[in-house]
Amino acid sequence: MRNSTLRYLLLVSVLLNLTIVGTAGYRYYQHHNNSWTSPFGASMTRDRFLFEELALAPRQVEALKKKTVPFRAELDHQRAQIAEKRRELIALMRQDNPDLPAIRALIVEISARQEEMQQRVAAHMLEVKAQMNKEEQQRFFDLIENAMSKGKMTGCPSVE
Repeated sequence: MRNSTLRYLLLVSVLLNLTIVGTAGYRYYQHHNNSWTSPFGASMTRDRFLFEELALAPRQVEALKKKTVPFRAELDHQRAQIAEKRRELIALMRQDNPDLPAIRALIVEISARQEEMQQRVAAHMLEVKAQMNKEEQQRFFDLIENAMSKGKMTGCPSVE
């Protein structure tokens, strides 16, 4: 009798643990799959765009979405590459005898990738601006400035 009770409790415990792990995994996947990090470091819903707050014409919104979706994918790819280089940098610095020239070279590479990403963000913003009239442009840059001034762009963009 006691043996069967222990087996039953073990089974319940295993099922409970699997349920908790499954729920945690699902919530993690749901959060990370549905969000995107804006060029200003703010987490946004993946299907939400800054320019949608401007009350643009539907044709403008569609045209901008066609440009922005591939741009976001490109930024995500760049962020992943930078994150990998940062992990390599930490691994180099963890060594008992760190290779300073290799560390410096990796820092230069990370900086170059970040500069390239910033150049692409600026170019994309100018492409978006070109599709707007003067009033829309003013509101667009006001939104960007507001996002930056709220502390969403302190330091480097997130690489999560």
